[in-house]
Amino acid sequence: MGSFKGHVLPGTLFLLVGVWHVWSSLFRYVTNPKSFRVRVWNPVPGFDGRIKHLELYLIAIGAFIDMCIELLYSTHLNFFINGVLNPHHMNDFEHSGMLLMFFIFGVITLLSEKTSFLPLPEGALCLIAATAFCAEYILFYFHSTSHTGLEGYYHLLLVLLIGLCVLSTIVGALIPTSFPVDLCSGIAITLQGLWFYQTAFTLYGPMMPSGCQLKEDTISCHSKDQEVRGELLANFQLFGISFGSLVAVVVSYIFAASRFGHSDLRSSHAALDGIDHD
Repeated sequence: MGSFKGHVLPGTLFLLVGVWHVWSSLFRYVTNPKSFRVRVWNPVPGFDGRIKHLELYLIAIGAFIDMCIELLYSTHLNFFINGVLNPHHMNDFEHSGMLLMFFIFGVITLLSEKTSFLPLPEGALCLIAATAFCAEYILFYFHSTSHTGLEGYYHLLLVLLIGLCVLSTIVGALIPTSFPVDLCSGIAITLQGLWFYQTAFTLYGPMMPSGCQLKEDTISCHSKDQEVRGELLANFQLFGISFGSLVAVVVSYIFAASRFGHSDLRSSHAALDGIDHD
C-alpha cells in the first residue's frame, strides 16, 4: 500500500526531469537540426561545473534521499524478524531496489561525464537508463497484479507509461539521431511524473471516485459498478494528462522555433512546402 507523499516525491522527480528533457530536446533540435543527437541527460547551457550537471545531481541525490526514506525511515530499521526479511516492509524493500537503480544510473553518468575513469558513449548510458526503467517496470507490473481493484488498475496504467520509457530509451540508443525518439522519451518521463501525481490525488487525496474509499490501508469500492466507474475515470484522467502534455509540447515547439530556430530549420520547412506544391 502506498501513500500520498510516497507518490508525490517520485512524481516530482520524474516530472522535473521529464519537462527539462522535453524542453532541451526541442531547443537542441530547433537551434541545430542537422547535428541533433539523442541525449539521455541534458546539461544546463551556459554553465560549467556542478550547475552544468544539475539534472544528474537531481537524479542521483533525489533517488538517494527517496531510497533512504523507503529503507531507513519507513522500515524504522526493522529489517529482519526471526532471521528473515520483515514481511511487513517488503514493499519498502522493493521500492528501495528500484530507486537504487536510478541512483546507480546518476552516479555512473556523472563519473562518465566528469572523470576519465569510466568513459561511456551516449548509447551505453541510454541502455543503463533503460535498465533502471526496467527495474521500475518489473516492480510496478507485479504491484498491478498483487494490488487488486482500483489501486491495481492505476498501477497498471503506470506500467504502460514506464514501458514507453523503456522502449523510447532503448530506441534512442539504436537510433541516436532521431529527434522524435528523444522527444518521446522526455514526454514519457513527464507523463509518468504526472501520473504519480494523479494517483496520489485520486487514491490518497481528495479525488477519490464516488463509492470508493481508503480504509485500513485498502482501497475498496461498494460495488463492482462503482469500481468500473473508477477505472473509466482513470482512463479519462490519463487521456486528459496526455492531451494536455501534447498541447504543451506543440506550444513549446512553436515558441522555441520562432525564438531560437536555426536557418536550416526554416529552409527544411521551405523545401517541404515546395515538394508539397509540386
